[in-house]
Amino acid sequence: MKKRILLIGPTGCGKTTLAHALDGTNRPLRRTQDMIYGPKTIDTPGAYVENTWMYSHLIATAQNASHILILVDQSRHLEVYSPGFASSFTKPVVGVITKTDLALENENYGVQVLKRTGITEPFFRISLPVGRGIGELKRYLFG
Repeated sequence: MKKRILLIGPTGCGKTTLAHALDGTNRPLRRTQDMIYGPKTIDTPGAYVENTWMYSHLIATAQNASHILILVDQSRHLEVYSPGFASSFTKPVVGVITKTDLALENENYGVQVLKRTGITEPFFRISLPVGRGIGELKRYLFG
């Protein structure tokens, strides 16, 4: 079975855009209401992490993943992860800070959230519209 990258994050944090970049696809963006299996990714609905009773769906799906990406949107303060959330997974968990071209005053916010979530560095700072960080993340994930 082919292992994919599981993307987890709140609604609007850039999961689908990042999934398209990792998959090398250019499908239209739309709200993700179900898990979407791409060639290299599993894109999850934000509701799965925004509601703690749905964590079990993420943990079960993670068994079919090679890595877990936990996303934090730099452009807004929105804490959805329980402290230590990353320890729920048996696969490598990678922290990704999205929208780094926005709200530059929040630069340290994403790092603080990822650390409270239980993720250790390296953290990847990306901005897909300006092309920042995606190459580094792809090299880390795919070699």
